[in-house]
Amino acid sequence: VQLVESGGGLVQPGGSLRLSCEASGLAFSTYWMYWIRQAPGKGLEWVSRISQYGRAVGYADSVKGRFTISRDNAKNTVYLEMNSLKSEDTALYYCTTDPKKILSQGTQVTVSL
Repeated sequence: VQLVESGGGLVQPGGSLRLSCEASGLAFSTYWMYWIRQAPGKGLEWVSRISQYGRAVGYADSVKGRFTISRDNAKNTVYLEMNSLKSEDTALYYCTTDPKKILSQGTQVTVSL
């Protein structure tokens, strides 16, 4: 299984980013997919989840109303649209099939002036 995230970067508070995660080596459309993050010096935090065909989604309270998860099974890709970013969103973001496990390199999101 390989998961490769992209789209992170440095953005000012209030800005937006769109993360992508391309999966290979698995039957992508049979898996729930998750975004998790880890801020410096903190533990893993579940951010969002999406069901196999995108009919069910969920968000942590900390991102609800600001982040949107989606997927394209034809492209084996899951996305995280992040708007109204705050400094506390600064973290390494990972996509995963298990919200308790880091399975990839992640992409860094830094929200700062």
